[in-house]
Amino acid sequence: MSFLGYLKTIKEKTGNGPAEFRTLAEQKAFTLDEKLKPEAKAGDIVNWLKEDFDLGQGYSMAIYALLKGIKDENSQ
Repeated sequence: MSFLGYLKTIKEKTGNGPAEFRTLAEQKAFTLDEKLKPEAKAGDIVNWLKEDFDLGQGYSMAIYALLKGIKDENSQ
């Protein structure tokens, strides 16, 4: 599945897109000024997304990649 495919499925499942997840991550203190804090680990993000949104590992890692800046909404 492409990265955009992951984001589309996440949006369908949760109702939240990249912008919403960036806001939610900031509210959870994982990010500051849309940048992932060094102390925020992938496992922390995965656990949060599993608990709050019932997202699996792959989908959670897609959001982690988005928050870390590895991928963005235009990535394939």
